[in-house]
Amino acid sequence: QVQLVESGGGSVQAGGSLRLSCAASGYSISSRCMAWFRQIPGKEREGVAAVHDDGFTSSTDSVKGRFIISRDNAKNTLDLQMNSLKPEDTAMYYCAAKQNYGCYYYRLLRQAEYHYWGPGTQVTVSS
Repeated sequence: QVQLVESGGGSVQAGGSLRLSCAASGYSISSRCMAWFRQIPGKEREGVAAVHDDGFTSSTDSVKGRFIISRDNAKNTLDLQMNSLKPEDTAMYYCAAKQNYGCYYYRLLRQAEYHYWGPGTQVTVSS
């Protein structure tokens, strides 16, 4: 049974940093397409950053230069380093993983690409 569990969320002031981690069990993250999404109540879930099975990374424009996605195959975790946080980054953050190997680059930040989801971790940034 595949399980994804996020950790590392919390409250921080604007300009601060947080590091999210997604621990996978029953699933090897090595050579898989995975991503971080975020959602605020009443809005669509948004793709934040993703990593292709070949290591290519993609991120949404609003976090470019501030967020870094990385994969630790030895620990079987997917991390998201978030720097220079802004109040508009406040959201529930979700880890997502694809069931099969391979994915299209242009679909990396699309919800429909992913089959497994974690329960989420809340990030709150105050001004």
